[in-house]
Amino acid sequence: MDTAKINTESVKLLSVITGNKLSKKDINPPVLFLANLVIILIGVIYADGKVAEEERARLKITLHKFIPPKGNILELTKLMIQGVSKQHLYKKIEAILTLTSPLSLPEKLLLICFGYEMSAADGNIDAREKKYLEIISRKLGIKTKHLQVLEAGFTHQENLAHKAMDEVAYLLNPARFHQLDNIFVKAASEMLNSLLPNYYQNQNKKNQLQQTVVYQKLKEFQQHKQKLQNICSEIYQIVTVSTERDLLPNTLISEVGKVSEKIQSQKFRVAVVGEFSQGKSTLLNALLGEEIQPVREIPCSGTVTVLKYGEQKRVICRYKNGNEIEISLAEYQEKSTISESAALGDMSQELARSDLESIFFEHPDLELCKSGVEIVDSPGLNEHPDRKIITQKLIKDTDAVIFLTNASRSLTQGERELLQTLKLQLNGNQIDLPTDNLFVLVNFLDLVRSEKERQQIRKSLENFVFGEKPIIADESRLHFISAQAALDATLEDKENEYLTYFYHFTKSIENFLTVERGVVAIQQFVTKINNLISEGIKGLEQAEKILDGQVYLSEEAKQKILEKIGKASEGDVKILSTTEKLKDKSIKKTAEAWDKWAEELSDRLSEKINEWDSEHSPLWDREKVIKDYAEGFTSSLSVELENWGNTEVKKIVVNNLQILSKEVCQSLEVVRMNLQEVDEQVNSNLNEQFNLAIANIRADELDINSVIKLEGYDDNGGGLWEVLQLGGLTADALFMFTGLGILPIIAGGAVALISSFFGIGGDEEKADTKIKQQVYHVGFQKFQESSEEILDKVCDNIAEVFYTQFKSVSTAIEQAILLYENLLEQQDKAHKETQSQLKVEKAFISAKQQQLTQIQKQLEITLTQIS
Repeated sequence: MDTAKINTESVKLLSVITGNKLSKKDINPPVLFLANLVIILIGVIYADGKVAEEERARLKITLHKFIPPKGNILELTKLMIQGVSKQHLYKKIEAILTLTSPLSLPEKLLLICFGYEMSAADGNIDAREKKYLEIISRKLGIKTKHLQVLEAGFTHQENLAHKAMDEVAYLLNPARFHQLDNIFVKAASEMLNSLLPNYYQNQNKKNQLQQTVVYQKLKEFQQHKQKLQNICSEIYQIVTVSTERDLLPNTLISEVGKVSEKIQSQKFRVAVVGEFSQGKSTLLNALLGEEIQPVREIPCSGTVTVLKYGEQKRVICRYKNGNEIEISLAEYQEKSTISESAALGDMSQELARSDLESIFFEHPDLELCKSGVEIVDSPGLNEHPDRKIITQKLIKDTDAVIFLTNASRSLTQGERELLQTLKLQLNGNQIDLPTDNLFVLVNFLDLVRSEKERQQIRKSLENFVFGEKPIIADESRLHFISAQAALDATLEDKENEYLTYFYHFTKSIENFLTVERGVVAIQQFVTKINNLISEGIKGLEQAEKILDGQVYLSEEAKQKILEKIGKASEGDVKILSTTEKLKDKSIKKTAEAWDKWAEELSDRLSEKINEWDSEHSPLWDREKVIKDYAEGFTSSLSVELENWGNTEVKKIVVNNLQILSKEVCQSLEVVRMNLQEVDEQVNSNLNEQFNLAIANIRADELDINSVIKLEGYDDNGGGLWEVLQLGGLTADALFMFTGLGILPIIAGGAVALISSFFGIGGDEEKADTKIKQQVYHVGFQKFQESSEEILDKVCDNIAEVFYTQFKSVSTAIEQAILLYENLLEQQDKAHKETQSQLKVEKAFISAKQQQLTQIQKQLEITLTQIS
């Protein structure tokens, strides 16, 4: 529907029909469609000069399909019926053409479908009613052969032209009606089922055939991973037998185990996001080659679903309270979807009330998942009250994000904003640079059959995503597909253009995962393994020196080492104490800053009321206006929270982390100098082993770089530890709280306000102002009730930042202590062994060194192969 064609004449006409002074804002697509439907249906009823009871019943049934369960549309419809009947508008062609001019051809055809359905309400189509519909249809540009399909469908005739049936089914595809409202999508689906039941069933008949997409590169990547896994097993055996002989520190075993676990658990994670009803579930079914995700024309997915490999089919529900419950496959269909009533009414309310956080679906036979890919299916983010938090969680640890949109219409403003949000979150807030792991997938290409239209759509999308500040990296990130057509072809083992387009997309994302992400992952694993090998070789070199007498510890040297162990332990305790004090200080200062900020918040928020906007009428669509303004309140509040967090809280936390950093640097520098002092005195290599261990800590799951930036010790005497950097962790960790379900709470309270508005008519501006004020009042009241909970969340995250810092440093100190202890154990053992035992031990060390060196060469070959 082209709302730009809703002109002054249309507004005047609808004002006359309803008896109310309307504005263009009052006439949204559903209202305009409903007005046209009333005209067509009443025209059919009066065409034969009599009104049958069956027609009255059909009129009521049909119109109620388009009247939302809440709001004032029912009263508006009654006014339309009265106005159209009284003024005989169904006879005035010019008036009909004025009101139908914004409608698309599929929308006009749907109108006429309901006209034929009305005509057949009493069992047959009257000649006068048929003539009326033919006249109107001709004026609307509907082809005669399409009318023949409608007539045949409602009179149960057969042997129709297959091409004409194809065209009608194509025009009435429910995906075309998403921009109107979900009730229109459902109506189009029911009409198609009613009109062409056998055809529609055949079109949706699915065969459970295995998919034909082969993910060869992903399989090869898994083979490379397995090689690294085998190498880790070899290293583990070498390290284990060496530690049993006290030749290497015990920590090396756990380090090898951690790397091995990381390799084994590595998965590519791909998230699919977009607004409701863009075909996300159908896309996933096409990717997987099997109908796993439930699909229907109206919004379906109600929660985050993770599809992954498992040895058997099973479904696990994870709830917001942390509980996990396994459910049956039959229950999955219910748990993963929103109810039809919510889809046709207020989805945000049902989504907000859900205590389900995510669903994990494990399957043994899905080729893509078997190839090491986990797929995350998100609910429609345009209707979800916590969409900001959901988006942040989806993106976290995600290798690629697929954004899905509809080819049959332009990008909505919400989609444009979501794409910009995804770009910034994936790209570290770099506004000028494109993000390399965002794919834009334009679905429902089969609904656009004109090559000219396809080129226009492509150009429009390219102008947006490759504009002055591009969103995606290159053309390999933009694809035009039909997920349903590709799925049908896959399941029926047929080739078509849509399957070809789909193959291009799958190969593009497979190439990205394996080459642009996979190579990096392999390189990181190889670096970690190399560090472990070097650590093992250095440790064995030191053990060999001890056996040869090149490293000797006098009693005095042993005593000094014990003293250094004690000082390192004391340093660990001291850093913990400092961490606790600075954490408590930060939380106290934050609470004080919160109180001051909260006192001034009311005035700042009230100033933003005029920035809230809604495309809906406060007279006819109050529910939607209330929802829009509730979202406006939440958005304004979120901005205020983030501004406060990124100024006041960040300043408090950074200042105290810098104090902690200074003490950490001093303490760790003492540890390093003490290790170096021992090396110089007894000819050991503790400092080299320590540096290698630190290199692995840096790359470990503790992610030290996000809290403390560790730089490797250089030969020129540079410091091992640089000043603490807050980086992006604080912004992410502290402010993942801005959703907190505030919107549904506000919306829930605001719904009660509807009772204060009654009757049709009134001053639109006053109604709009009153709704804004009431939403603000209820919203701020609910925020005050949640204030303590929000502050607690901020404080918890502050504590996590400090404890992460301490945990990283404590691990480093522990490593130094273990190196000291291992040196003492090796020295004691060497003194107790006979010459023959020493000879056997040195032969063992030499053999293990050779084995580790050989493994290093294998690593180089593996890295060359994948690069």
